[in-house]
Formats: sequence, C-alpha cells, structure tokens
Amino acid sequence: MKTTLIKESDIERQWLLVDATDKPLGRLASEIAAILRGKYKVLYAPHIDQGDFVVVINAAKVKLTGNKEEQKIYKHYTGYSSGLREFPASHIRAKNPTRMISQAVRGMLPKNKLSRRMMRRLRVFPGAAHDHAAQKPELIQI
Repeated sequence: MKTTLIKESDIERQWLLVDATDKPLGRLASEIAAILRGKYKVLYAPHIDQGDFVVVINAAKVKLTGNKEEQKIYKHYTGYSSGLREFPASHIRAKNPTRMISQAVRGMLPKNKLSRRMMRRLRVFPGAAHDHAAQKPELIQI
C-alpha cells in the first residue's frame, strides 16, 4: 500500500465561521484546534500544516461551567521580579474576551513552529460583527 503525502501547493484552505454563543469554552477550543490542524481531512499528516481559517464570533458570550467565572485564574508574567499578575475569568471577559478563546486554543495545539502558523489563521471577535465577509466564511455548528 502506498502512502500519499500532500504537498504545500495542493492544500486548499477554507474559511469557517464559528458562533461561540453559549458554547462551553473547552469543548469549543478543542474543536477549533482540530480544524486549525486539519485533523478532519482525509490526507492529514501531523508534520504538514493543512488546516483551515477559523473566524470565531460572539467570544464574549462563551460559557464557563460551574464556578469558573470567579475561580478560574488567568496568569500573566511581566518579566520583572514579583511581576506575576493574576486575574479571574470575569475580569478577562470584561477587558479582553477574545483572550479566553485564543489562549484555550493555543494550549490545545502542539508546541512547535507549526502551532504559531496555525494561530495566525484564527480570528476571534468579541461581538457578531467581523471583517472577513469578503472571504465568505461557511457557518459550522460545533
């Protein structure tokens, strides 16, 4: 049996639209990570970047289950001594709701150079308006 490998020139990328309204954050992020990697494609290979573009709308309305709104802590280190900053998820949602989804997706991608290329294809918007209408993204249900 012959193994078929796809070339970079043969990759066809689609634009997909995901509505995050009332979707659990972790489940949404794992599906988006699989789309960015291209794992649902027939000719998937882990060393080839063949995923699609993903546009996420309504990021501010993503759902956190249980008490995560107050108990989940997002950490940021400034680089200075005693520069560890900790914020609850409610503060992050109010200040920058796109960070919740992009950070969750980044954590589910492999830790290599391909993941940085994959993250460039993720576009997250806090509301329903997005600026990728010209690409005609296809709405998918997750």
